[in-house]
Amino acid sequence: MRILCLSTTLLIACVCACGRAEAPAPIPTAAGHAQRVVIVSIDGGRPDVILRAKAPNLRALMKDGSFSFWARTTEVSVTLPSHASMITGCTPEKHGINFNKDVPEDELVYPKVPTIFELAKQRGLSTAMASGKSKFVALCKPGSIDYPLVPQAKQSFNDTQVADNASKAIIQHQPQVMLVHFAGGDKIGHAMGWGTQQQVDEIEVIDAGIGKIVDTLKKQKLYDTTLIILSADHGGAARSHGKDDPRSRHIPWIAVGPGIRKDFDLTTFKDLVINTEDTFATACSFMSIPAPDNIDGKAITQMIEGAELLQNAPKTAGNKPATKPVAQGFTDPVTKLTYTYQDPYPGVAISDFKSCAGVPQPSDKTIPGWDE
Repeated sequence: MRILCLSTTLLIACVCACGRAEAPAPIPTAAGHAQRVVIVSIDGGRPDVILRAKAPNLRALMKDGSFSFWARTTEVSVTLPSHASMITGCTPEKHGINFNKDVPEDELVYPKVPTIFELAKQRGLSTAMASGKSKFVALCKPGSIDYPLVPQAKQSFNDTQVADNASKAIIQHQPQVMLVHFAGGDKIGHAMGWGTQQQVDEIEVIDAGIGKIVDTLKKQKLYDTTLIILSADHGGAARSHGKDDPRSRHIPWIAVGPGIRKDFDLTTFKDLVINTEDTFATACSFMSIPAPDNIDGKAITQMIEGAELLQNAPKTAGNKPATKPVAQGFTDPVTKLTYTYQDPYPGVAISDFKSCAGVPQPSDKTIPGWDE
């Protein structure tokens, strides 16, 4: 398959011709549902390196959404397999993308399972990809991406070009499912090392690109109805990255969109582990795209405002049925939201609990049924 790579001149011409009309007012969107999704991937984006950078746009997304800097990529922790997992919700063993290099067009292998672009097209949604690396052609199954802004073989777009391409695609086409891939952090990591000042500087360039995309969404009156998920494919150490290295496997995960809690750290949930496959599942959930039954990802519903924090309250204590469960409430002092649960221990007052960033925890006693 041949990818149509649009030149800067052509893109500018299209914007001049098509981008002058005033964008229509957005249609109100219910919490947990979006009219479009933009997945932003910072290649090689190790969380601590990102946090060292002067990144006002990334921090603004954190302020406007929910986040974790303890998310996990695939075990292999390399670019193509991890991105394939990001857009299919499946581990590399299932999707079959186990290579990480440019492949001749006649030897291309595509994911063996549906990508979010394929599923979107089946529902009549428009799709786009703006990538910094040419090998992303392996993720562009024929007919699945309407606007593939991918470099020619063995060429690349720098991070500023990727941001420009993505912004112009949003202005010109307003795609409903889009992947934006910034490659510069990974390139600097391999050339100079992960955690070097040069890599931090490149993250700041990427942050400017993120700001441009967000600003474009706002100017087009699309921001309030768009789910943005910002993540990475892997981290790294020294000048490499790979399997079973926590410095490679930890990635950021930030989500902003309709009904998503603001300035909310998802590590509040003790047992919640966010994996890169969850990006696919969450995007499908927000876009009302039915996901295949055999995916490995899950939708991160804990970030939705008003979602029940205390689920499946126990009905027994010490193998003895609880008598007369009593409905009680807890008001989160941070979010001001009130959560209710069926208390299996009517004799224990709500005052016996203290808040831990929104999640009630036992204060001075161990009470069966609450996760310590």
